[in-house]
Amino acid sequence: SRCRVLNTSGDDVTEEFLKGAEETLKIANQMEIKEFIGKSRSPSCGFGQIYDGSFSGQLAPGNGVTAALLMRNGIRIISSDDI
Repeated sequence: SRCRVLNTSGDDVTEEFLKGAEETLKIANQMEIKEFIGKSRSPSCGFGQIYDGSFSGQLAPGNGVTAALLMRNGIRIISSDDI
């Protein structure tokens, strides 16, 4: 699915998040990583629930950009809340 990431100024930083996710996947593949522990609720690393983008602390169901890409590529995602 498609995503869009905005910072507090309303600037679209989606491309930067996607590049970061792709670099993370590249490193994970090189290192043969099978599991990833992501910061809970992060728009990049969150798993299961992420902040909704309103900068009000509200949560929405979903996964962060990096977590979603890693998961689609067979890497098990663990939320930092679960460790």
